[in-house]
Amino acid sequence: MLTVSAYLSLLAALLACSPAAFAQAPQYDLLLKGGRVIDPKNNIDEVRDVAIRGDRIAAVAPNLPVATAKKTIDVSSLYVTPGLVDIHVHVFTQSAPGTVYESESSVIPDHACFRTAVTTVVDAGTTGWRSFPDLRRRIIDRSRARVLAMLNIVGTGMMNNEVEQNPVDMEPEKTAAMAKQHPDVIVGIKSAHWRQPTFTSVERAVEAGRLANLPVMVDFGSFLPERPYQQMVLEILRPGDMSTHFYRVPAPLLDQSEKMLPYLETARRRGVKFDVGHGGGSFYFRQAEPLVKQGFWPDSISTDLHGGSINGAMIDMLNVMSKFLALGVPMKEVIRQSTTNPATQVKRPDLGQIAPGAEADIAVLRLDSGNFGFVDVRGGRITGTRRLGCEMTVRAGKIVFDLNGRAGSPWRTAAIDYPTK
Repeated sequence: MLTVSAYLSLLAALLACSPAAFAQAPQYDLLLKGGRVIDPKNNIDEVRDVAIRGDRIAAVAPNLPVATAKKTIDVSSLYVTPGLVDIHVHVFTQSAPGTVYESESSVIPDHACFRTAVTTVVDAGTTGWRSFPDLRRRIIDRSRARVLAMLNIVGTGMMNNEVEQNPVDMEPEKTAAMAKQHPDVIVGIKSAHWRQPTFTSVERAVEAGRLANLPVMVDFGSFLPERPYQQMVLEILRPGDMSTHFYRVPAPLLDQSEKMLPYLETARRRGVKFDVGHGGGSFYFRQAEPLVKQGFWPDSISTDLHGGSINGAMIDMLNVMSKFLALGVPMKEVIRQSTTNPATQVKRPDLGQIAPGAEADIAVLRLDSGNFGFVDVRGGRITGTRRLGCEMTVRAGKIVFDLNGRAGSPWRTAAIDYPTK
């Protein structure tokens, strides 16, 4: 503790400092220097520096002076993008043997996200209005990654496929009421795995979405003639609603000559969004390649991350993005489909961008060149010459993943923090 005399001496020294001395104090906590910034929302695709102060982006400009930052990291030759936004994951980890709630069916967000440049995830309907409070208490409020959620229209959520066939537990009013109680984190309604020859699950999800003013995501489940997929995207879904697992077989997307069926463009003009939702069984190149080459790109790239997909053909968000690079989607559009588009689709337009004042969620990516192979969920393979990798992830201004230790310093000069008792 300072004595009075020592305090007065320090105060006199500070008052004696010139304004110029104060002006030379670092303005920023972190400066990412020399990277190629791709921010589709703000139409930036050029070399710029990104400065961070606290948990916010403070400046995005060329040639910011090194002296303005406490720490500067050289990211030249790398891409600097908004932190990736994955709107289809499952992160409700708990022990409930024999159900989808089993620990191996969901993943821990902080373990899976940061090393793949993902800073925001949306749990896509693992819980319904009955089980959501537990998801919030144990996962959302304890994760460093930003975890948002869609409520399953089934009150208990994805306990198992049989439970999701129960229309009695599909209550739009109670689902909407729960969403309104948690507007900061509940961003949509989910209909999933419905196997009956009706649109009941979808229709009740849409009603809940209408009551809560939220978008709906539909995992269509089985394709049955009594409930055509075309009817769902042309008549039932509203503008802004999402069809996930878009490239699944046997979805009726192509004719026998692999030409895109025209109703898809009609649905897109209506405002329906098409989400990848790769997963462990929902992505086929026989659907994706013809559609992409005909210019029908996904609105949003997502993983359907869970215990059954993370070590399969999906792997992670960057691998799914790399598949679309290999199919011919331009880099800037792949970034758009993985940042600002999904953020906008879940009504969080503040995310998925690099702009002064925005929360500092940033991905630093490398683009490797070589001969790479990519497979779909049934082993169908394509090759590509580029693959994305994560060098660094910044979440709310803090470095949370640093593959090559770029934020480090030589060990002989690094400070030593001895443990205290």
